Amino acid sequence: MFENMSESEAREEILSYVDEYCKKYHARKEYKEGDRISYAGRVYDSSEMKNLVNSSLEFWLTSGHYTEEFEKKLAEYLGVKYVSVVNSGSSANLNAFMALTSPLLGDRRIRRGDEVITVAAGFPTTVTPIIQYGAVPVFVDVTIPQYNICTDMLEEALSERTKAVMLAHTLGNPFDLAAVKEFCDKHGLWLVEDNCDALGSTYMLNGEERYTGTIGDIGTSSFYPPHHMTMGEGGAVYTDNPLLNKLIRSFRDWGRDCVCPSGMDNLCGHRFDRQYGELPLGYDHKYVYSHFGYNLKATDMQAAVGCAQLEKFPGFVEKRRHNFDRLRAALEEAEDRIILPEACENSKPSWFGFLITVKEGIDRNKAVAYIEDHGVQTRNLFAGNLIKHPCFDEMRERGEGFRVAGTLENTDRIMRDTFWVGVYPGMTDQMIDYMAKTIKEAIRQ
Repeated sequence: MFENMSESEAREEILSYVDEYCKKYHARKEYKEGDRISYAGRVYDSSEMKNLVNSSLEFWLTSGHYTEEFEKKLAEYLGVKYVSVVNSGSSANLNAFMALTSPLLGDRRIRRGDEVITVAAGFPTTVTPIIQYGAVPVFVDVTIPQYNICTDMLEEALSERTKAVMLAHTLGNPFDLAAVKEFCDKHGLWLVEDNCDALGSTYMLNGEERYTGTIGDIGTSSFYPPHHMTMGEGGAVYTDNPLLNKLIRSFRDWGRDCVCPSGMDNLCGHRFDRQYGELPLGYDHKYVYSHFGYNLKATDMQAAVGCAQLEKFPGFVEKRRHNFDRLRAALEEAEDRIILPEACENSKPSWFGFLITVKEGIDRNKAVAYIEDHGVQTRNLFAGNLIKHPCFDEMRERGEGFRVAGTLENTDRIMRDTFWVGVYPGMTDQMIDYMAKTIKEAIRQ
């Protein structure tokens, strides 16, 4: 088949078949009432598939030119200086937190036993790195209907051991960044924005509209299939701070001191003429380790998909906002029975989902069962109250390892009374309208 073709011609021939294959066998099916409506889904076309196959034909496999392209384009989109691609959003949170434990940060480094303010109403991997390192999460309640940290409790959560605040923007709704940033600046604390559910959200700070994830010291993203865009698996860590970027790269890349990209040697010109730690003079700098790190890199095939997704991303954000607004308008007549979500003041969310809290007298579980039975997929707000889960059993029994500032009254209510449905860009107006009808039936049955 390829006998008289150059490699580039053969590649183009293969990719033309991929294009035809995708259009024939991966075309989105037209929705018909009664079809199951998932809370999230991949939105893609042949450009993602062609990039993926093109990368596989190159057979570089690890991070390469697609990774570099994606990091550059995401940095341009967000308006930040540095982006590092990793293999998941959970790894992004691990990478971000561990960067703050580096001895290179001096007195500001997070040490074991230091405290990090966060919330229990969220996804566990915002908190997991804190606990696994041996720092202490301090849990603060959230507000309803924003579902983000109650900033009035920040001062009460503060102690002489507090070193950082690490919070997620809940389902795309930014937390009160003005209040949290002011608190962190006042007390010299690091701020990590878990932006995994909020890529594309913006917040107006000091008269400037900025993307969430770029206002704190470090931001993180996830590219798992249900998220705002996908690589299949994948994530990113971003910052404007050159030292933090160096630390993020070190912890991502085995903890090494060398900054040479994969496949490159002696970028600094001093590979064999310096002395580190107690190693002999001239020890190969590519094998000098300044941190106890990991291998959290993604593959170039993942990044290839991401490059194509980024081209579509602004449209994804607008469609999410359209779907959210349409669903909210349709459910306003049911506000006697449910609490509808509200955007944080000064923000423009890129909604990941639509949160609903049932009012007194409505059984959340019965309502959800009805909605699910009628073909609409639902989700709880992740952990509900994380400290109630089995992973906290030993810490609860010992009475150590975490701290609660005030009460978690709203967090517990969310655990009992809250659920959410999707607004992802693959949804049509017909699907949104059916979801609204089904939810109204469920809460009035």
